[in-house]
Amino acid sequence: MSAPEGPPDIAVLISGEGTNLQALIDASARGTLNAKIAAVFSDQPHAHGLARARAAHIAASYLGGPRAWEATLLAALEDMAPALIVTAGFMRILGPDFVSRYGERTLNIHPSLLPLYSGLNTHARVLAAGDSEHGATVHFVTRELDGGPRVIQYRLAVRRGDDVATLAQRVHRGEHVILPRAADWFVTGRLRLSGESAMLDGKRLDEPVVMEELP
Repeated sequence: MSAPEGPPDIAVLISGEGTNLQALIDASARGTLNAKIAAVFSDQPHAHGLARARAAHIAASYLGGPRAWEATLLAALEDMAPALIVTAGFMRILGPDFVSRYGERTLNIHPSLLPLYSGLNTHARVLAAGDSEHGATVHFVTRELDGGPRVIQYRLAVRRGDDVATLAQRVHRGEHVILPRAADWFVTGRLRLSGESAMLDGKRLDEPVVMEELP
């Protein structure tokens, strides 16, 4: 009799502090994410997220210089064949080779209520526009920057007196909730990408699932 299979493997791509990575590690340890964080890759050699991974006994690797990183990543993913790839604060644009091969099993977390404010500096842009709402979005990765089908959003009210730092802190809190949740939906078979649509429990998500700010 063959040994029972273990939990599915997740690979996480980071560039910096790794707080969303830590949220995934913690969710896996609690059993609310039914998967194992099997490998962490960074395009920055001194990213603190690499230390977080190693402290949790997870294989952690620097991808190499600016020209080599995607080839290194593709070779590593070919060897490990993860069930899911999560880009969590990964500051590189993934190329068409990656997307064509892994886009259907890659989720990204972005700090805005997409389709608003793709790209960088989202908190400052929200404040400059005088928006009343802000938040974060988990979406599938496609060739369009931050433009893949949306899965779940965390929404919060912009408060009088908020600045970039306070907004970032509140948005991060929500990111740490919705990213492990979306990852668990995927690895348990509830979430998938079908064509250009995200499907949850067999139904197309015309709009993302919404979570309001936690009290």
